Amino acid sequence: MSKHIPVAPDLRLSPAPKMAIVVSRFNTNITGGLKNGSLEWLEERGITDVDVYDAPGAFELPLLAQRLAKSGKYEGVICLGCVIKGDTAHFEFISLGATIGIMQAQLATEVPIAFGILTTYTEQQAVDRSRADAENKGREAAAACVESVAFLRSLPGQP
Repeated sequence: MSKHIPVAPDLRLSPAPKMAIVVSRFNTNITGGLKNGSLEWLEERGITDVDVYDAPGAFELPLLAQRLAKSGKYEGVICLGCVIKGDTAHFEFISLGATIGIMQAQLATEVPIAFGILTTYTEQQAVDRSRADAENKGREAAAACVESVAFLRSLPGQP
């Protein structure tokens, strides 16, 4: 027997989950748009109990997200950041570290931690993905996190 979990456009959870958003301070013109997109998506679904935290950069997001997830205060954590390729290998190290770190934090805590970090080759690509429109990747990160919360809530033995 299969169980259907509503996907992002129709998703409403009751009670609404308490969420955290952790936002990198690097490229704030981009990450601010991602944050706004996440908050808008959540509010559209009645999720208003959201705490927003600043992070120094994308590399620090996994540790901060893991600590928030372990606190027991949040049902989900949304990580938002932006790493734009430059002339050195720094881009690859930060992108990979943040990606693996967020995955490990999510698995270690069993709390949904969304990966909303843009890894782009140009600033324009990042701008395009952080605009105030339906294609905003902050919206997508919020949707992925809340859908994961809904799935976990649907498992036997969950409240």
